[in-house]
Amino acid sequence: MSIRDPHFLPEGLPVPADDGAADHPTSCIVPDLVLPSSQGAVNVRSFDVLYVYPRTGRPDRPMLPGWDEIPGARGCTPQSCAFRDHSAELDALGVRVAGLSAQPLDEQIEFAERNRMPFPIVSDEWLDLARDPGLPTFEVEGLTLYKRLALIAEQGCVVKVFYPVFPPDRNAQDVLDWLASHR
Repeated sequence: MSIRDPHFLPEGLPVPADDGAADHPTSCIVPDLVLPSSQGAVNVRSFDVLYVYPRTGRPDRPMLPGWDEIPGARGCTPQSCAFRDHSAELDALGVRVAGLSAQPLDEQIEFAERNRMPFPIVSDEWLDLARDPGLPTFEVEGLTLYKRLALIAEQGCVVKVFYPVFPPDRNAQDVLDWLASHR
């Protein structure tokens, strides 16, 4: 295991603070928005769980400079793989899941194929969800990326927001626990 391997979380990562940036999405309507994904065009409103992350890494490429020092940045691959590993349980609850970041579609497809993602990995390259419903972002190395969070929606209305998400590899279980106690 290498500290550069995006599948693993190194010790001592900074814990993100709740800056209130995701307080407003609760009770808001998920926009009727079609975006490209690893499984073709999808409407984000059609998902019950939308987990949002900054940027997945690749084992063959270096991470962005200082990535591990940015609170909440590291862990996109472990978060996604945890949702993949819990997909049967989520399916059993009748929950449709998608992952989303601002990465270009070709990177989303490569990630989804390499990690055998059974659900869509969505590209919001133009940051549409940063405008409506106003999902939080941060800047690094000239890129605008989403902060990590997970939304649970019922009939297009956000009923629960997980933010900040830490540790990221625990998010899928936290979502499952919440769904089990609220359904």
